[in-house]
Amino acid sequence: MKAIDRDQAARHNSEQRRYFEGSDQRTLKPTGSLYLRRHTDVMRDFARIEPGNRVLELGCGLGRYTMLLAEAGVAVEGLDLSPHLLEQLQVHNAGRYDIPTHGFDIIDAPGELYGTFDAVIGFFVLHHVHDLEACLAVATQLVKPGGRVAFLEPNPMNPLYYFQIAFTPEMRWPAERGMLKMTEKDMFPLMRKAGLEDVQVRRFGLFPPHITNLKIGAKIETKLDPLAPWHGFHPFQLFGGARA
Repeated sequence: MKAIDRDQAARHNSEQRRYFEGSDQRTLKPTGSLYLRRHTDVMRDFARIEPGNRVLELGCGLGRYTMLLAEAGVAVEGLDLSPHLLEQLQVHNAGRYDIPTHGFDIIDAPGELYGTFDAVIGFFVLHHVHDLEACLAVATQLVKPGGRVAFLEPNPMNPLYYFQIAFTPEMRWPAERGMLKMTEKDMFPLMRKAGLEDVQVRRFGLFPPHITNLKIGAKIETKLDPLAPWHGFHPFQLFGGARA
């Protein structure tokens, strides 16, 4: 793995902590909504996660996806830079599930965790990391041979994200601009360099949460997803591969 500028990483991580701890961050709260459940279900299918699998979720935050994975029988563990968010995750969890948590940068993952997970995943976290190459390299080492690494990210080709960032008080462009690198051109070479094979991208979704959270909205979205005219503009995209 290439050398890491530790000072730059520390500054970046401090800024990210301030960003996510410094406001109400309504979108981070666990709700168990149809919108969040669809993201979780599509991730489980894409990353081939089965009940009982040991899975590490990067950037777990308040646990909005973590608890849905635990609910599905996944042996999920949460990793986040923020001890405060990890404490709040357990408050929201209220003892329902056994969810071990880790408070460090992924590049500082201890050696005893290497090669122990069936999958390493993340939801809307990869575009916030300070070094994509280093993050992917360590994520790959954390899974067993044949294990999966997968990240759900915003699609920079979808214009609605730019409106969301502009008009959502708790969102700021400097913290979100990493989404511009969430493309096959940028991601696939880094994933292969990290030691992943069978690298893939899958795009899905059409509607904002208030529509997807309606049962009829969720059904219509699922039906329309595969149609070609807007395939490149779906708001959500999954990048993933298997450790060689």
